[in-house]
Amino acid sequence: MTNTPTNGEIRIGFYVCHCGHNIGAIVDCPAVAKYAASLPGVVLSRDYKYMCSDPGQELIQQDIREHKLNRVVVASCSPLLHEHTFRTAVERGGLNPFYFQMVNIREHDSWVHADRPEATHKAKALARAAIERVRFHEPLQTTRVPINPEVLVVGGGIAGIHAALTLGNAGKKVFLVEREPSIGGHMAKFDKTFPTLDCAACILTPKMSAVRSHENVTLWTYSEVVKVEGYVGNYKVTIRRKPRYIHEDLCVGCQECIKACVYKDARFPDEFNVGLSKRKPIYIPFPQAVPQVVLIDPERCLQVKTGKCKKTCLEACADRNAIDFSQKEQLVEIKVGTIILSTGFKLFDAERIPQYGYGLYPNVVTSLELERLVTSSGPTGGEIILRNGQKPKTAGFILCVGSRDTRTNRWCSRTCCMHSMKLAQLFKEHTEADVTIFYMDIRAPGKGCEEFYDKSLREGIRFVRGRVAEVTDWALAPEEEGKLVIRVEDTLAGFVRRIPVDMIVLAVGMEPQKDAQDMRRLFNLSCSTEGWFLEKHPKLAPVSTFTDGIFIAGCCQGPKDIPDSIAQAGAAAAEALALIDKGYIEQEPNTAYVSEPDCSGCKSCIPLCPYTAITFDEATNKAHINEALCKGCGTCVASCPSSSIRQHLFEDQQIFSEIEGIMAEN
Repeated sequence: MTNTPTNGEIRIGFYVCHCGHNIGAIVDCPAVAKYAASLPGVVLSRDYKYMCSDPGQELIQQDIREHKLNRVVVASCSPLLHEHTFRTAVERGGLNPFYFQMVNIREHDSWVHADRPEATHKAKALARAAIERVRFHEPLQTTRVPINPEVLVVGGGIAGIHAALTLGNAGKKVFLVEREPSIGGHMAKFDKTFPTLDCAACILTPKMSAVRSHENVTLWTYSEVVKVEGYVGNYKVTIRRKPRYIHEDLCVGCQECIKACVYKDARFPDEFNVGLSKRKPIYIPFPQAVPQVVLIDPERCLQVKTGKCKKTCLEACADRNAIDFSQKEQLVEIKVGTIILSTGFKLFDAERIPQYGYGLYPNVVTSLELERLVTSSGPTGGEIILRNGQKPKTAGFILCVGSRDTRTNRWCSRTCCMHSMKLAQLFKEHTEADVTIFYMDIRAPGKGCEEFYDKSLREGIRFVRGRVAEVTDWALAPEEEGKLVIRVEDTLAGFVRRIPVDMIVLAVGMEPQKDAQDMRRLFNLSCSTEGWFLEKHPKLAPVSTFTDGIFIAGCCQGPKDIPDSIAQAGAAAAEALALIDKGYIEQEPNTAYVSEPDCSGCKSCIPLCPYTAITFDEATNKAHINEALCKGCGTCVASCPSSSIRQHLFEDQQIFSEIEGIMAEN
């Protein structure tokens, strides 16, 4: 294969970056530049301390003009980090930006080698491969895709609410979809928030009401996204709206239907109070629910299940006729340009650690169950009582239940230490009990959190460092009779302790939602090894995803507290706003395309495309690729049996020349 195109002289400029000590400490950069200068077609070769800096970029621009360069190669760090930077510099120098090739000699070389001569040898080989490849680059153009200004926010917790309000206040049309009957998420179940001990409802309820009444926000609760089609700027989303058996526009939340239900007593587990209380088949999730509209549980309602009921609820609502047992599931299709996912988390199931006695001993509760007990609107009106009706005099809080444990989840759930200290303070306030917190390490890094920890110490809350081994009701001494006994190795004192308490609170950690993998596939996202939605870059793009136009916010991306969730929601809204206000997005031209004369119409590529970018034209019996949907993954190119699918920036001649370059001897 010839290495020289027939259309004119190739004039290549080569630049190698020291990247401070990141590359320069392991790779002999001047030696690499000297070697590159000896290769055919290279008319200029330089090494520079920081190529990504303004002087480094200006150097490229100046050399393009002065030395009439028509190809540029930069050997530096990851293309994910700075490929766009150097393409922009090349374009400002008057050259098509795709006459540029980048070599990663940081992650692929200096960071994975300790032998300087060998690392330098590898850098030379990588540079030679890029120089051979860039000869066959073609002038390509990015395409502009217009952005639909409407936004979909999935998940109505505090993150979703804040994102929707931010966008709505900016004048953008927002669809907020929540699977539960009310927005509010986990925060709606809290009594107070740390470290300021502000009333959670006082903070959250006004924002919930603002979403409901906002002219730019369409709120759909009790609804789920079931299908997503299209691409950035032009997503078509199908939403399933489950029947409430109530007309939302007619119901005023008077709750007369609840009083009139044939079930005189509440007898079904109340999900909002995590099963600590009962509800009727017709109910409002909680007093501050938004929308303030009742709903009928189809699994519990006699009329929906059997059609045999006195329907006293209908009589109670006769003046408004808001109840409608004939309601069916609806599918609604909307078009949006961007999507924000704020689908939250689920709590760890404490029964998975049987040695702590959850589900076995009635007075072992989770942190969220205690949260409902201390809340004035909770099942006990804010009273903390044992199952025997008495107030607890002693309590133990066990931290890291389901977190920082190789048997369950290795990650830290971040909020458990502070949440437990908050609950411990509220516990003492409500009961005057002695409280002990059993911890591995106290993590209180947020603003005001260390001071909150000091406040807990001043209020007499005891801290024992050590992972609890087990919880039993075995009494070995008179003072342990009728108590729950915590056995733990006190690592600071250096011995095993047995501590009897009346109540135990398990600080359960956060886990990805149980349907996180289904959501990942629905929105074409990636997940980390733990199952959280994966951001595009942990530092430079913490709310963007690898699917353009889809952003993540809140605990679906990883465990975080309320301030961090709100901050991330604001960042996701800002990213969406940036796209909308620009009006278009420029897409990379590294898309696949079909050479129609060679296409046999076998259709084998269609089911393989993860972006559904390939369709089949029955008239021509050929495959067709939508460049707006194509992300350049190359799956179809590799699988096409007739080699009729090719890809810009990855043409056969480019790839083969790169392979030849890297295999040639220095």
